[in-house]
Amino acid sequence: MIYFANPSTIEVLDQMAAGRIGCITTPHQGNTTFPDEWDVIADNGCFSDKWEHDHWFRWLLDLPRSVRFVVAPDVFDPDGGEAHQATLNRWEQYGPLIERHGFRPAFVCQVGATPDNLPDAPVLFLGGTTEWKLGPDAWAIVDRWRSERWIHMGRVNSQRRFRTARMMGCHSVDGTYLTFGPDTNLPKLLGWLDDQEREPNLFECRPVGDEQ
Repeated sequence: MIYFANPSTIEVLDQMAAGRIGCITTPHQGNTTFPDEWDVIADNGCFSDKWEHDHWFRWLLDLPRSVRFVVAPDVFDPDGGEAHQATLNRWEQYGPLIERHGFRPAFVCQVGATPDNLPDAPVLFLGGTTEWKLGPDAWAIVDRWRSERWIHMGRVNSQRRFRTARMMGCHSVDGTYLTFGPDTNLPKLLGWLDDQEREPNLFECRPVGDEQ
């Protein structure tokens, strides 16, 4: 499982350059030029509630086409209300737009998403509230689709959440764990990755599309 972090200190950038961790960029981050060999994903910035179409679209067009996937604009209800239908409505416009410009779009699974009501997206991003993304619908989505689609979990900022995402079978995660206290947290995160390499689970032994 790949951990995507925000680029910050020289030490963090060195680990990204070495391929130990991935890089996540957002419309408000400001740095959109990366070496082609870096593993990069592009989030949409909607979670901060400062999203604007024009700013996002200019940022999208400047991204290198080597990014792994681009997260389509979604709708999030911080109070835990159903946001799946509103996110689907945005996907109808932005999923195809992202694809037309040479990127792999990711659909954000919000509260109300189930394995049976998702669009035909190559990447499924587990968003929503903490309760939802760790609940039965999210587990069922991963179980149903991980062999055919890339599954990513957002906001993974602890070893416990990292282990849960591994147990679920996610292919990648992201978080701000290295944004705050990177000197302390980078060695810890690298330790999580070392543990994963020493003792891979069943999911990590199989690539996407290779499950029986």
